[in-house]
Amino acid sequence: MAHDDSAPAPAPGARRSVELDGVEAMRLLGSVSLGRIVFTRQALPAVRPVNHVLVDGDIVIRTHEGAALTSRARQADGAGVVVAYEADVIDPDTHLGWSVVVTGYARLVTDPRELARYETLLRPWLDRAMEHAVRIRPDLVTGIALVADDG
Repeated sequence: MAHDDSAPAPAPGARRSVELDGVEAMRLLGSVSLGRIVFTRQALPAVRPVNHVLVDGDIVIRTHEGAALTSRARQADGAGVVVAYEADVIDPDTHLGWSVVVTGYARLVTDPRELARYETLLRPWLDRAMEHAVRIRPDLVTGIALVADDG
């Protein structure tokens, strides 16, 4: 009998979801460099993949002039704009891993020394000028781990 390569792979073992505390969630978030920022654009949710770094408990990303998030953060008059930030690592074969979501206020960094610091800490993945930085102060941190259910 011939093997059918288009047949679905066997399902991974049973899994369960475990809630992470905020400290563990932020530790995991800091262990990766890619996430997704969610913000409002023209009254609708917008999602962008971005690289990040954690600095003093805050998430920092770099943006460019003309980016929707740059404009939104600038319009917030220093109060910041509400955003969500999500990062995860999920194994595509076992479906085990974790996901973390941070909700907070994003503010455009205006201090030249602080901006210079972030320029050295965070190298953009895109080959273009990223002259701005946005700092997200976490107000709500949630996370789950998908673990094998051995019981």
